[in-house]
Amino acid sequence: MALLIIGLLLWAFSHTFKRLMPGPRASLGDEKGKGVVALLGLAGIVLMVVGYRMAEVIPVYSPLPGMGHLNNLLMLISLFFLINGSMKPGVINTIVRHNALTGVVIFSFAHLLVNGDLASIILFGGLALWALLSMALISRAVAWERPERGPISVDIKALIGAAVFYAIVVAIHMWLGYDLFLGTYG
Repeated sequence: MALLIIGLLLWAFSHTFKRLMPGPRASLGDEKGKGVVALLGLAGIVLMVVGYRMAEVIPVYSPLPGMGHLNNLLMLISLFFLINGSMKPGVINTIVRHNALTGVVIFSFAHLLVNGDLASIILFGGLALWALLSMALISRAVAWERPERGPISVDIKALIGAAVFYAIVVAIHMWLGYDLFLGTYG
């Protein structure tokens, strides 16, 4: 469990370093700073995955039967927001300020619907908490200038990208032995 927690802390720190410590982050320069953030973020992901896979299963609650179907739908929506957050403005980007972070919150909630063990609560609850705190930090630091509405085709491309990425995620989960279409995981 320690690796999971260290990975989560590395991820959160690397992605909030700029907001929490703007002076030290600025002293690194743009390229070096991005490199440090990328390296820490990647190390965080590796440690989260390894730590999660190694964690003892300690049940905390039992997910409701059939929640897998809702999880699948929410995952497609979360991937849409994650992808849309990195694109030029379409329609959704003029309505939702923090697209990528919203995607992380939906991703985390979806996983908490189907995983009731302690490691899942730490991982997915921690990611959701990080995303919500990041939204608050960004919103407090920088006023939102709502972008001009772009073409709906941007959102359609994001949806297509989400569907493709969803298929890849499903394939990886199936390869790891998790059938995502049973409706109930166990």
